[in-house]
Amino acid sequence: MSLEKHHGGWVLLVTFSVSLMLAIMPLPGWAVIWRPDWVALVLIYWCIAIPQRVGVATGWMIGILYDVLSDTLLGQHALILCFLAYLSVKLHRQVRVFPWWQQAIFAGSLVAISELLEAWIRGAMGHPPVGWSFIYPALTSMILWPWIFIILRDMRRTYQVF
Repeated sequence: MSLEKHHGGWVLLVTFSVSLMLAIMPLPGWAVIWRPDWVALVLIYWCIAIPQRVGVATGWMIGILYDVLSDTLLGQHALILCFLAYLSVKLHRQVRVFPWWQQAIFAGSLVAISELLEAWIRGAMGHPPVGWSFIYPALTSMILWPWIFIILRDMRRTYQVF
């Protein structure tokens, strides 16, 4: 196994670690429902940028870690992030040529799907329904996507992650 195969792996670890920290960071009550899905955004970017290295297995591992950190049903985020990773890898060639605003809509749509799946899982466990508040993280994720994309793209180019 050559070292080139793992070139820039530490950048992936750092970006996923920061996204997990942002996901579990305490926020005031009014801001919790607007929290963007940081982990999903970072996973979507890496699946689009380097699908040969980041995919469904990465989504599963990050999801299990996210479940442990957020004290939710074990496998809940893992299932959701696997699904997001699958869609991102499957559509990465089309999404790469989209302009930034279409990529933002794509990322926001994936986050909306993940929030809907999470609400469905919570409902199956007997928790009260969340109403339409599941759409707020999708909107903030869509708004933040261009900045996330630019920051991660610059990191990928600077540290030659391939």
